[in-house]
Amino acid sequence: AKIAEKLGLINCSVLLPQKNLLKKLITFCPEDKAETVRLALFEAGAGNIGNYDECSFNSNGTGTFRAGEGTKPYVGEQGKQHKENEVKIETVYPANIESKLLKALIKAHPYEEVAYDLIPLSNAYSRTGAGIVGELPKEIPEIEFLKQLKAIMKADGIRYTELRNKKIKKVAICGGSGSFLLADAIKSGADVFVSADFKYHQFFDAENRIVIADIGHYESEQFTIELFYEILKKKFNTFALHLSKINTNPIKYL
Repeated sequence: AKIAEKLGLINCSVLLPQKNLLKKLITFCPEDKAETVRLALFEAGAGNIGNYDECSFNSNGTGTFRAGEGTKPYVGEQGKQHKENEVKIETVYPANIESKLLKALIKAHPYEEVAYDLIPLSNAYSRTGAGIVGELPKEIPEIEFLKQLKAIMKADGIRYTELRNKKIKKVAICGGSGSFLLADAIKSGADVFVSADFKYHQFFDAENRIVIADIGHYESEQFTIELFYEILKKKFNTFALHLSKINTNPIKYL
């Protein structure tokens, strides 16, 4: 994403969204507390699908329970079966916020014992994954793109496959060793794939369907320091930060 920013790409999305990161939470609560519970879940990070948020599905039904000794039921009486009109709330969330989400659910829910289900999903998570694909604001000739890429990425050289005599508009990117994403870059319709560490025979896999531009491993990861800078500056806004100018690239060019 940082490389895409440097290249001025627009309409960016994850090239290969990761699967098995999403889960679904299903819970049940009395009708008069449904909105409170929903908002608590949304504020904790649940209910995001693409560019939409506060997503949930709600259905009404009847819940039954009998409160035992030592309980203080929100509705009903001890020792008697109780029927309650409840709302079933379903929403998705990234697995890494599960602890935070459950704390929010239990805090907002009126019942002493909160009933909920946690279900793993195999859906791809569009916000997380490997690589980025985006578009240049204006298409440009291949050689012009490679020259701009070389300058922006401060590369001493770029290894690239045979040019296709087609202007560059759509660009796929992966920092570091990204050859495993070549098929996905081709599938995305990208005109060029910018990455690093391609082996000799892997260049043949472009098969004139895309231009591979290998800018070097260090060069493709050099802006990571800026990411750390931005995160630290946001988290500790009174902390003095300085960007190191030390070049740790072990590869030299003649």
